[in-house]
Amino acid sequence: MTLQFLKDATNVVLVGPNGVGKSTIAQNIAHQALIEGHNVLFTSAGQLLGDLCALDSDSALRRRLRHYARPALLVIDEGGYLSYSNRHADLMFELISRRYLNKSTLVTTNRPFAEWRESVRSPRTVARRSCQIRLATTNGAARSIVRAARKTRASWNCAAAI
Repeated sequence: MTLQFLKDATNVVLVGPNGVGKSTIAQNIAHQALIEGHNVLFTSAGQLLGDLCALDSDSALRRRLRHYARPALLVIDEGGYLSYSNRHADLMFELISRRYLNKSTLVTTNRPFAEWRESVRSPRTVARRSCQIRLATTNGAARSIVRAARKTRASWNCAAAI
C-alpha cells in the first residue's frame, strides 16, 4: 500500500453506510502510516470536539489545536454521525484550516457531503475545504475482506478495499 496522499497532504473521506468497515479501513491506514514512520492520531469526531469545547481559556484551546494539528495523519472517525453546534463547526473549521495543504486528515462518515449540512450547522466547514480531498466509498467489500483475513489469519492490505 502506498501512502502518497500523506506526501501530497491530501485529505481523505471514507463514505459508506453503517457497518461496512470504514473505521477498520481507517485503522489499517493509520497502522500502515505508523509502520512507515509517520505520526498518527486517531480519534472520534465527538471526542475531538468535546475535548476542544471543554477548554475554557484561549491559550489552552490554542495548545490543544496545535496538538491535533501536529500529526502527519489525523484520523477523525464518525464525522457527520451527530449534529454539531456552530461552536463545534467553528472549531472543526479551525482545525482543518490549520492542517489544510500541510498535513493529511482522514474522516470516516456514513453521510454523503450533501447531507453534512444537517450535522454541521455552519456549512463553511465543508465548502471551504472541500478541494484537495480524495473521496472513497465502500459498500461492504471491506467487511468481507476483513472476515476472510481473520479466517485465514492473513494480513490485510487496506489498499485493496479502497
